[in-house]
Amino acid sequence: MNIATSIEQKLLSAFSPLHLDVVNESHQHNVAPGSESHFKVIIVSKNFEGERLIKRHRAINQVLATELSEHIHALALHTYTEKEWQDYYADNIPLSPACLGGSKR
Repeated sequence: MNIATSIEQKLLSAFSPLHLDVVNESHQHNVAPGSESHFKVIIVSKNFEGERLIKRHRAINQVLATELSEHIHALALHTYTEKEWQDYYADNIPLSPACLGGSKR
């Protein structure tokens, strides 16, 4: 199973999201072709209601602990409640931050 599929399956199981995008952005970075090391996750879940951003991110990091320790170099997280998503982002997908070339240093 590839890393993107593993991420998707784990997040679907843990958060029952209303919306989930797992985007492999590795091709935008200085890595070998076909790499799975840089990802963007956009997730909308009722689990995030009343939770601060840091707690949302920690919950995802816990679910993806193995992938983060063994495979993923960068993970951009965009976590929303249903209302946040509908009010602000449904028609405007957020961009990931630019890579600073950590593997080049």
